[in-house]
Amino acid sequence: MIKFQLLKKNLAAFQCFTGLNLAAFYELQPSFERAYEADLDKRDKERTQKRKRERGGGRNSALSSLEDKLLFILFYFRVYPVQEVQGYVFGLGQTQAGEWIHRLTPILNQALGYEKQLPARKTQDAAQILQMCPELEFIIDGTERPIRRPKNKKKQEDNYSGKKKRHTVKNNVVTEKRTRKVKVLSATCKGKKHDKKLADEQAIPFPKGSKVWKDTGFQGYEPEGITTFQPMKKPKGKELTTEQKQKNKELSRERIGVEQSIGGVKVFRIVYDIFRNFREGFDDLVIETACGLHNWRLDFRLSN
Repeated sequence: MIKFQLLKKNLAAFQCFTGLNLAAFYELQPSFERAYEADLDKRDKERTQKRKRERGGGRNSALSSLEDKLLFILFYFRVYPVQEVQGYVFGLGQTQAGEWIHRLTPILNQALGYEKQLPARKTQDAAQILQMCPELEFIIDGTERPIRRPKNKKKQEDNYSGKKKRHTVKNNVVTEKRTRKVKVLSATCKGKKHDKKLADEQAIPFPKGSKVWKDTGFQGYEPEGITTFQPMKKPKGKELTTEQKQKNKELSRERIGVEQSIGGVKVFRIVYDIFRNFREGFDDLVIETACGLHNWRLDFRLSN
């Protein structure tokens, strides 16, 4: 059984199991506690009957401490085991593990929100956050996550990605070029939707004078008042010139940051492996939370 007090003695294993180093874990803990207490208050208000005993009364939980609860949900995001395994590792049954997963995920999300690490989702928030980036240099890209093959034929068609040759869900991300933090995240949509169409629907409010790097999936995406950079497509039946190939290489070097950012988000296997959770909206919640965890991890790298 994994316990925080034992795992923290092995720093390499701790980071492997949680995706965070011990310093990042300790820094996140107060916000996690604040979010957890807010959730308890909300649950108390929703009770139809008055509490018969004080909080913490009754039988001790396998997740007895706040550290163990935070470790539990970080382990789930980082490793993404099936719930039977998650429960076994933490001394819980499969049903209890599932209940804790769905209870603690929004709490972790809220804790990252308190720390201002979550990407913007609304237009007004995006405009404010992007304006605060001093160099106004951004990279936009799409990222897809595999899901189980839907049984419904219409859903199969909507979720089938011609690019990935499998059933997926998709998001567009906007990263700050300098810090590689995810600043804006689109709504989660069907894998069939094209990157540019999703960007047009999202209508990202880039500040005037911004520079935006994009790939060929955003051909024709030219928001007003910004400068965009995109590799040149090979003409049909022709080849690119040596100069054009060199230019494309230079642009690829500039864009590599977004691939590294997406890779940093997908360190958390819950947004890399085939997504197994069926609760409505949970796929959107976990990608937002994973982006927040990636941003949080970067803060500790940049401060070193």
